Amino acid sequence: MNEDGLTRVFIHGLESSGGGTKGVFFKERYPGMIIRDYRGSLEERMGALRSLLAGKKGLVLVGSSYGGLMAALYACANPQAIHKLILLAPALALDEFREQCRGPLDFPVVVYHGSNDDVVLIEPVRKIAADRFRNLEYNVIDDDHSLRSRFKLLDWDRLLCYED
Repeated sequence: MNEDGLTRVFIHGLESSGGGTKGVFFKERYPGMIIRDYRGSLEERMGALRSLLAGKKGLVLVGSSYGGLMAALYACANPQAIHKLILLAPALALDEFREQCRGPLDFPVVVYHGSNDDVVLIEPVRKIAADRFRNLEYNVIDDDHSLRSRFKLLDWDRLLCYED
């Protein structure tokens, strides 16, 4: 937990790691951010995430792709622990999310999704997110699935609640 009472966590995608582009960016720019590697099935990854976050409050979760699914699943199961959810091209259209997450939930959710994403389709995710999250900001930006060209340009200080 930081001095502001918030715990910031980055959750990488399925084929990435905490040492990927986004993880390295966060480690360098936000040294207090929790960044771990997740491997195995969704159940194994979620078990590791639950263990890591057990008892923590004031969570600002950033999840990318499959990590977005993980962050959203955790947030749905632990809404009282969430301060804010930031999802990057989240894989919410998977059955696991529809089955395990019932809304609507009230914490702030910000989504960034590339208009040229050929991995996670925008419209199904937008529809599901709008159904589950009451306080939703959904941004479609000119980029690909990994948000390669725009990721570092996002206002991360604001998104991570360093500026309110």
